[in-house]
Amino acid sequence: MTAPRIFTPEYYARMRELEDAGWWNAAMRDVAAMLLNDVQLPASGTILDVGCGSGQTLTWFGQRFGAWRTLGCDISPDAVTAAARAGFEITRASALALPYPSAVADVVVSLDVLQHVPLDGGDVAALREMRRVLKPGGWLFVRTNAQSFPATADDHAYQFHRYEPSELRDKLRAAGFEVRRLSRLNAMLGLAEIPRELRARRVQTSDYHGILATSRDRASWASAMKRAWLRLEGQAVRRGVRLPAGRTIVALCHTGTAS
Repeated sequence: MTAPRIFTPEYYARMRELEDAGWWNAAMRDVAAMLLNDVQLPASGTILDVGCGSGQTLTWFGQRFGAWRTLGCDISPDAVTAAARAGFEITRASALALPYPSAVADVVVSLDVLQHVPLDGGDVAALREMRRVLKPGGWLFVRTNAQSFPATADDHAYQFHRYEPSELRDKLRAAGFEVRRLSRLNAMLGLAEIPRELRARRVQTSDYHGILATSRDRASWASAMKRAWLRLEGQAVRRGVRLPAGRTIVALCHTGTAS
């Protein structure tokens, strides 16, 4: 079980910084809360975070939705160590072979993971595993990268892929999910990534350019305005709008009920 080359201790330190202080991460949690609020989750249950990183999403979920049992797995030993230190039930595992019994979770979340699984069908295999561990009537919330300008080819060295919405929708359905909401997001504010990516292309040979975002004090007025704008986009997605542009895709899916 080998982690992609990008998953280094420095990568996870950078992710923790952004999770703690970045307006984008806070706004994306706002969007996730909107969509999950609409499905009226029970007061208690089990959540599994596939690709949990250092455990920030599990911390947020517990603060937002109450005292659920929190399970997490990640392929990186650095991430597992950090998340276990936070008190969660964490296992080192690949998303392609989840070490849990079937029908164990009420909710599965997987954020920015699908774009990094093996490119030869790893995403469908991972989604089928997520479907397997969900209970009948369970929910999946997924966030991943969207193909945008400048277009990015698959990077096999760094195991990186960007999705068209229709591609992700088809793969979710192939894995057995009912897709309730799926849309691009980060339409306007994602424009700031374009010059950063173009600069990265001039100095890097790979199509994967790493984490280009920079941390900003989310208490500042500028960060508050950006967070509010992204919440507006999330409200549109919540109402069933499929945004035509955006560098992120979010999807809320259901397993259906037992027959």
